[in-house]
Amino acid sequence: MRKIIASLDIGSSLVKLVVGEIQKNKVNILACVQSPSQGIKKGYIVNQESALFCLKEVFEQAEKIVGLPIKKVLLNVPSDNLECFVSNGSVTITNEDKIITNEDVIKAMQKSVYKKVSENKELVSILPTKFILNDEETITNPIKAIANKLTVSVVAVVIPKNNFENIIKCLEKINVSVFDICVSPLADFYEFKTPDMLKKVGAVVNIGYSNLTVSIINKGILTSSEIIDIASSSIEKDIQYIFKASKTDALYLKENLAVADIHMARPNENITIKDINGDDRTISEYDVSAVTISRLKELSGLIKKQINLLTKKEISYIIITGGITMLPYFDHFIDDNFKDLASYHQVKEIGARHNKYSTCVGMIKYYNSRLKLRNAEYSIFNLDEQEELGGIGKRVNISDNSLLGKIYGYFFDN
Repeated sequence: MRKIIASLDIGSSLVKLVVGEIQKNKVNILACVQSPSQGIKKGYIVNQESALFCLKEVFEQAEKIVGLPIKKVLLNVPSDNLECFVSNGSVTITNEDKIITNEDVIKAMQKSVYKKVSENKELVSILPTKFILNDEETITNPIKAIANKLTVSVVAVVIPKNNFENIIKCLEKINVSVFDICVSPLADFYEFKTPDMLKKVGAVVNIGYSNLTVSIINKGILTSSEIIDIASSSIEKDIQYIFKASKTDALYLKENLAVADIHMARPNENITIKDINGDDRTISEYDVSAVTISRLKELSGLIKKQINLLTKKEISYIIITGGITMLPYFDHFIDDNFKDLASYHQVKEIGARHNKYSTCVGMIKYYNSRLKLRNAEYSIFNLDEQEELGGIGKRVNISDNSLLGKIYGYFFDN
């Protein structure tokens, strides 16, 4: 069975949809599309009619590319008021040989969160931190070990249900169901993680359009996250104000003229626009870059401060992503402002080589890691559809299967 997964990221500026196929633990991009956000603010639906229009558009684009209707998605949801908590669960090993199986691990993880998630919250992720045999021996992998009792310690991640309920209702109106949810800190980490990062404490930062998210990852496990209500749109506002530019021109100047290293900015590279008074105004690469870098430095200061508020542990790495990181020489900016702690990362998958897609691609990788835990497979397309794909080149109630879904996915036990 081919593992084909579609991921949807609903942002304030763009709605992004990626369809990827997992082959040999790598994501091959089948479709990667975007549509300007309408009726959406900070990831929330504020005007359903407008939101439906842009959602239909992005699905139609992807469906034209893959040649099949896309009716199931993995959904990125806002991480406002995200909470992480540590818990334990134990099971008695009942088989005759006392050999621990995958099923025993699943039951222990389920018990670790049973009745510990309130009705207004949704379980996003549950990851084990250690396993204990017979209340004595701590091991990293209990499968096939022999014991009478297995105890698991986990970190569970929960968010308020109102973060995503309206999004799911909106998708239902275009006959799209959500088979699981994810949050950007987990997705971005899985997109850029290295084996070395799994042994250390680090930070993941996503500079979005309307806010930035700062999260702490401890040995591969999300432990805390905070959203700051300022991000790359503030650069456009600065350009609008200083150069008396329209919103459209400010966006164009940011994306096509600004660079992230003032030493690389060219004073003789110019663009002429009509300002809001109707006058011609010539703006140099140097001038617009100076404005951009000034705001980026403010954001870097906020990022450092938030990391210090979220953890007192020593940070070994910082992942910084988001569309703004594609500015020319952004790697220079990271080196100048974060020294050796942060390094420049870019989405490498062919067909999605832009950091605005880091969350979408990372979601697919994260979900695949959940499948591997159970040695399971999943595809948004059935076998007949997969054959058709090769030739061509119901309402979701997440809370019903929350305990099972957040460990391995809703569909496994249905």
